[in-house]
Amino acid sequence: MREVQATYTRILATVSLALLACGGGGDAAPLADRPAGPAGSPVAARPAVLFLGTSLTAGYGLDPELAYPALIQERIDRAGLDFRAVNAGVSGETSAGALRRLDWLFEREHPVVLVVETGANDGLRGQDPDTLRANLEAIMARARALDPSPRLVLLAMEALPNLGPRYAGRFRAVYPAVARATGATLVPFFLDGVAGVDSLNQPDGIHPNAEGVAVIVERMLPMVIALIVSAGLVPQG
Repeated sequence: MREVQATYTRILATVSLALLACGGGGDAAPLADRPAGPAGSPVAARPAVLFLGTSLTAGYGLDPELAYPALIQERIDRAGLDFRAVNAGVSGETSAGALRRLDWLFEREHPVVLVVETGANDGLRGQDPDTLRANLEAIMARARALDPSPRLVLLAMEALPNLGPRYAGRFRAVYPAVARATGATLVPFFLDGVAGVDSLNQPDGIHPNAEGVAVIVERMLPMVIALIVSAGLVPQG
């Protein structure tokens, strides 16, 4: 695990900030339309699993149908579950940006599960980890204020090594602290098993390719299904 994280952060350090910020735009809409679900179930009536994130969620460099929320949608449909995976990833976004658009998202979706992947771009800009923590806690608080409140998932990221070990340690500590404070399910390192593996990443060494996304989906799908079940929306057994 530590070796993978170290490899990932070394790659990050060699790529320009402009590329890493992923501000190219247009890779995915802030709220992607989802395909039709199981027969007889209108799309709008299906409970939503909302994926709030950056380029890693949006599917930077990939066809939209290869972004990991879209692949999770395929697996949900194959399992005959009546849910929508909604891709709310925006390339280049920081945690502050995710917080700013949250009310807009919640006006359109009342998710049963909220998956939050943000912070990588905060780290790329060297922003204060305390600010990242405040933004993440505010995102979770707004989600918990919904009635009924969704199950919460927090995907952890890593900081650049060139910002120093103290910054990296403070950044890493944010995610478990937020998970403990908010009751969110923590995924310790979102890119575990993918970061630093050339065959699983695009040429920039940062964004997963189709094969890398497939690895992420295999890790995340059981957790998403378990959270849906724990919300009482799918019978157990």
